[in-house]
Amino acid sequence: MSYTLPRKQSVHVRAFLSLIAVVLFFVLTVPVWGQVIMTEKGKEFEPKVLHVPYAFYNQSFGAAGGFVCGLNGVGQKQMSILGTVIAGTNNALALYIVTRDVQAPFLTRLFIDSDLALSTFGKLQSYTDGNKDYAGERAGSNDSSYNNYIEGPGNDNFARVKFRYLLPLGSGRDEVVSTVVLDKGLLSEGRVGGDSWNPLVSGKTFLEMKPYWRSQSVRSDDRRVERQTNGLELSVFRENTDFPRNPSKGSTLRARYTRDWGLFDSTNPYDVLDVEFSKYFSLGPSKMFRQRVIAFDVWSANVFSWDDYSTRNSGQAVYHRPPPYAGAMLGGLWRMRAYPTSRFNDQAAVYYALEYRVIPEWNPFAKFDWVRKHLDIAWWQWVPFFEAGRVAPRWTVGELHTKMQWDAGLGIRAMAKGLTVRIDTAVSNENWGVQMMIGHPFQF
Repeated sequence: MSYTLPRKQSVHVRAFLSLIAVVLFFVLTVPVWGQVIMTEKGKEFEPKVLHVPYAFYNQSFGAAGGFVCGLNGVGQKQMSILGTVIAGTNNALALYIVTRDVQAPFLTRLFIDSDLALSTFGKLQSYTDGNKDYAGERAGSNDSSYNNYIEGPGNDNFARVKFRYLLPLGSGRDEVVSTVVLDKGLLSEGRVGGDSWNPLVSGKTFLEMKPYWRSQSVRSDDRRVERQTNGLELSVFRENTDFPRNPSKGSTLRARYTRDWGLFDSTNPYDVLDVEFSKYFSLGPSKMFRQRVIAFDVWSANVFSWDDYSTRNSGQAVYHRPPPYAGAMLGGLWRMRAYPTSRFNDQAAVYYALEYRVIPEWNPFAKFDWVRKHLDIAWWQWVPFFEAGRVAPRWTVGELHTKMQWDAGLGIRAMAKGLTVRIDTAVSNENWGVQMMIGHPFQF
């Protein structure tokens, strides 16, 4: 298989290689001193181990059960490891392994995150062209039909490793790994950031590099669709909240460039730029609630290579566009949670979210010995939220803000063994959805 590289793409490659050189410069030349270690007020640091069975239902798995094992602060005090196996009535079987904040022993400013997923489904949906009932309509576009997808048995596997290098700026100048003291799961002493907008004064700034690979296949009655992508993400991330595991004040900002060169088993090359900003406002406690926070998020993406194409040896034109599950897409775990994964995908996207996060004084889980022993739920949280967004065939402010999609929902979240877990359910004009995941949305 051969591809012709358009001239403007070679400019992207040179810029990309220059960014890699910048990352390597900081990794190899900036000196190091001693992300977040959590201790409970009045107690010594204690590693936490989570192992518990669970059950749930969603569209991909059907009625499902699983077992999760999580380690927080084991090996390294700031590190988390989570693994889970899931089986569902939809002939679904999945294995997920996640690690966060693993500190490199040879460079203490370098942290490594990783994600691995191996899964098979008896019924998997993909919002991609191929449904005979919707000839002439582009699947996944903003005006496309909810039923314009292909469906059948399939697999969805991915692996990615993120290298995050902490720059010696702001809170990260003298403190590589921050220590915070919690009072029943809420911040009591110490903070990471949120005191100033100035990155030289407050917060931590990271240079990030993430090699990634993902493969998804769906076998419908009419066709088989296989989409693979591999490449590299480069980003700058500024963490300027008081407590990243459960922010109550401050902000986060990430600018990210993603490049797939079309090598190895990749379906086709593409490049994407996306930017995300989150802001948190603390409303303080009240008689009923220990904590009240307004969380706001805005995200936008543009696929620069959307109209570029290469010619295969067969003479077939191949457009440089990401698979429906990558690039400028909405729907699923993180954005537009009432919609299926990648329900909307196009050249450009914009997304807004507003959440009201409240932690009640009343914690019903504290009364049960089994729950305290195996889950150690420090708090639970109620989260009404609203989301709006749209995809478009070009990035223009006017088009992205007309005929926007929306949903509204309620989340129930908890801190269990130091990990934030969530169940979010939302409804839209098309459908309703339930999303279950580790961590708050925004800045995953």
